[in-house]
Amino acid sequence: MQFSGKSVIITGAGKGIGRATAALLAARGAEITAISRTQSDLDDLRAAIGGCSIAADLSSPEGARKAMAEAGTCDMLVNCAGTNVLESVLEMTEAGYDTVMGINLRSALICAQAFARGRVAAGGGGAIVNVTSIAGHRGFQDHVCYAASKAGLEGATRVMARELGPHGIRVVAVAPTVTMTELAAKAWSDPAKSAPMMARHPAGRFAEAEDVARAIALLLSDDACMVTGSVMPVDGGFLSV
Repeated sequence: MQFSGKSVIITGAGKGIGRATAALLAARGAEITAISRTQSDLDDLRAAIGGCSIAADLSSPEGARKAMAEAGTCDMLVNCAGTNVLESVLEMTEAGYDTVMGINLRSALICAQAFARGRVAAGGGGAIVNVTSIAGHRGFQDHVCYAASKAGLEGATRVMARELGPHGIRVVAVAPTVTMTELAAKAWSDPAKSAPMMARHPAGRFAEAEDVARAIALLLSDDACMVTGSVMPVDGGFLSV
């Protein structure tokens, strides 16, 4: 799974899974275009792995389109930008909904559209990995908008695979379990909440960002050339038992 000569756009590359994916793919030879909101995160990443960086607010459709135009045509796209607002069904706000759906779903669709248009114009080929979540498969307290956004992205993944397949573009998703990032810490820092959840994992632990990055690398590689339209759980067996 080497990526020499390949170029990869990664959204949400400043932190967590996105950063781990950028580091892994760069170590395997890829040229990375990193998109993130925070310039200091991008500066730190670029110092570590090189490549290009684009500071952008993907919650804005205009910001997402501008960032993708600046990124140009690349070989692969990883839609990893994400956020969460912890609200119950009874407490859900329009602001929370707009924040979560705007970044987790709308920006992913805009970035995928721009990427695919560039690949089609270049003659086709390429791959997209959308990062979703087991929250799209199971009902977790206070995750109503987050779950909706991730389930929606999985549905869109299947449509993209169908429509873009004739152009040689594969589209897949990874659905991680709780992954120990800054975002996850906000939701799972309380041992009373995390311990029962962890006990449901046959692997006996939550995921690390590098675990998910390796799954993304596999799905981007030629070893997965017949994999499209699928969702790969990276969940330590959580969804299976």
